[in-house]
Amino acid sequence: MRELTLLDATMINIGSMIGSGIFLVPMTIAVLVDSSLLVLAVWIVAGIVSLFGAISIAELGAMMPEAGGQYVFLSRTFGRVWGYLYGWACFTVINTASIAAVAIVFATYLGYFFPLNATGIKIVAVASVVVLTVINCFGVKIGAIVQNGLTFIKIGALLALVALGFFLGGGATEAFSPFLPQAPWGTLWGPLALALVAALFAFDGWIEITFVSGEVRNPGRNVPRSIVLSTLIVIAIYLLLNYTLISVLSLAGVAASGMVVSDAAVRLMGSFGAMFVAGAVVVSTFGANNGFIFTCPRLYYAMAADGLFFRWMAQVSPRFHTPVRALVAQAVIVILLIITGTFDRLVTYVVFGSWGFYALSALAVLVLRRRWPDAPRPYRAWGYPLVQILFVLFATFLVVATIVEAPADALVGLGIIALGLPFYAFWQRRVRVDTA
Repeated sequence: MRELTLLDATMINIGSMIGSGIFLVPMTIAVLVDSSLLVLAVWIVAGIVSLFGAISIAELGAMMPEAGGQYVFLSRTFGRVWGYLYGWACFTVINTASIAAVAIVFATYLGYFFPLNATGIKIVAVASVVVLTVINCFGVKIGAIVQNGLTFIKIGALLALVALGFFLGGGATEAFSPFLPQAPWGTLWGPLALALVAALFAFDGWIEITFVSGEVRNPGRNVPRSIVLSTLIVIAIYLLLNYTLISVLSLAGVAASGMVVSDAAVRLMGSFGAMFVAGAVVVSTFGANNGFIFTCPRLYYAMAADGLFFRWMAQVSPRFHTPVRALVAQAVIVILLIITGTFDRLVTYVVFGSWGFYALSALAVLVLRRRWPDAPRPYRAWGYPLVQILFVLFATFLVVATIVEAPADALVGLGIIALGLPFYAFWQRRVRVDTA
């Protein structure tokens, strides 16, 4: 049942991208590169890389508008095992740990208004996951309406801060000093790579709408448009916000601030600024998690429908047309991660793996153009094949760099992904028995 409009699809993607990252990452980047020119350049490059990935995924999403997103793309292109491993990694770590981490950030900032201890933060984080899961069990359109409202609020809050910065925030040339890097260019590659990884974390989420392509109206047109449009909007917001942060606080101030957006708001609005940003983070993280909780279970549903996951997850509510059981199963895993506090390490272990799967998805565009040259493509990726080749090379570089810089974490991450293979063999055997 296709209920999602172009506006819904775009808001889902924007809401998933703008989460907690933009409130945390600017300081990290300023510390690493110590040049306002390079700070802005890092955000531009990260945006372009994300756009290249979005353009590539858009072709696949329009070509295969079904629930499951990358699971479907990878399965059709490289074989079921690759799609399964992606889905396994999402269920065990990538999606669930990300939801848990964002829920903790939500609860932590809510503590600004209602003081919470460590146990209280976990209770509120769990409650937020339960509430959003229940909302998304009651129909696709209800989840989309909630997402639209939260996303409009967070966009408005960030743009209001940008507007205040332009009118009240000084903007003296000295704030952008040093404009050029002071260190030799040859020593900057390592810090630039780390800064780029941090910025890409803030952009992540541009693939979310592909998980629910089966519920988007006119998906051949609206899925690719929403992916590209949402990415361009987020690029513009992030660039404007980072320019404002430097203008208001100075580059040195951004680098020294643990809560950079909050400090800028206090500078512009006084004590009300801290409350304003705390509220913005609460809305932003709650909206981001609504996007994740809304979209991700469709991936597990698609796997189960193919016989490669728990069969009971393939059932859809006859009244609300939502994968209620997959939603509940996801919530249970997320709550366990919140209670045990293991999500931080898990995200570190497998974040490089998600970029490996991104690389495979862009590579799928190249493979399918040759394998099925005459297949219907409502949207053909711009810049083919250069855009896809550049994205694959960049994603591969990130994966290799992670393995080199953190081999222990990478090994554990690979182990978590490989742990899915015995389960794949079990479910594959059951599929053969059922079809025999």
